[in-house]
Amino acid sequence: MKLIIPENYDPVLTVRETQEAIKYIRDTFQYEFGKELNLSRISAPLFVKKSSGLNDNLNGVEQPVHFSMQSIPNEDIEIVHSLAKWKRFALKKYNFEMHTGLYTNMNAIRKDEEVDNLHSVYVDQWDWEKVIAKEERTEETLKATVRHIFKVIKHMEHEVWYKYPQAVNHLPDEIHFITTQELLDRYPDLSPSKRENAITKELGCVFVMKIGDLLSNGEKHDGRAPDYDDWQLNGDILFWFEPLQCALEISSMGIRVDENSLPEQLEKEHCSQRLELPYHKGIMEKTLPYTIGGGIGQSRLCMLLLKKAHIGEVQASLWPDDMIQTCLEHNIQIL
Repeated sequence: MKLIIPENYDPVLTVRETQEAIKYIRDTFQYEFGKELNLSRISAPLFVKKSSGLNDNLNGVEQPVHFSMQSIPNEDIEIVHSLAKWKRFALKKYNFEMHTGLYTNMNAIRKDEEVDNLHSVYVDQWDWEKVIAKEERTEETLKATVRHIFKVIKHMEHEVWYKYPQAVNHLPDEIHFITTQELLDRYPDLSPSKRENAITKELGCVFVMKIGDLLSNGEKHDGRAPDYDDWQLNGDILFWFEPLQCALEISSMGIRVDENSLPEQLEKEHCSQRLELPYHKGIMEKTLPYTIGGGIGQSRLCMLLLKKAHIGEVQASLWPDDMIQTCLEHNIQIL
């Protein structure tokens, strides 16, 4: 995705007003979200030991920022990509009970990200994880949780409208569900991203399910690491975003792998050696809880609710000089 400049763009709020709105959205959303899903906030790491196997390789190709520590000389330390695996360990470590969970304010660096209106090398999101029973590892559980998250996001529209009526983005009243295979069948001549754009423009908000495995055309809709989401029980929440005329992904989430789906997915990705790592052993030996979890982009949620044209308007990161200049020339206020 290249830089998109909306015609006659008006940010509506000043930079300082935007900063106040960002704080309000973040504070209000995490409280409402935690209450809706029965989650407690806990502190989370910015980096982990590579040997722990806890870092995520996302779609399988991104490389983490890494460094050495003087106090731990024989370990390679990695900046986290996300906390999908760490959260599952934390649920066990902190003795979370059935149907309770945690959320964190997760910060990460994804240095291989190609930056544009929606993508930054700096990631800020609410990472969350919740304990469920094995028999709840179903599509029904997944859809019910998605609806809870959509309910909170929709409620935030009203909260923002109350304080910033001139700036709020009006969201659809319903979320729809479709699988990646159904998308391919519906739009066989489009690329995966264009399929997402087409269905989201039509329906307003969709949850695209079953991401990571091969489709009938022998290709993946998108890559997913093989060792946290169950590819049959995951998906992305997408909103149609009028300022950029594209689908805006707000959340990636899913029911996590168990002792059956983990080795199957690792074999498909030719990395069965990971079964020797502590996290993977915990799943195979059933010492880690069965869980559902995901991430909700903080800056992207602010973009969505405030109709911002560039993620750099709602977070401080690094951008190419020419991108900054072009944005300034078109009233896009990069922080």
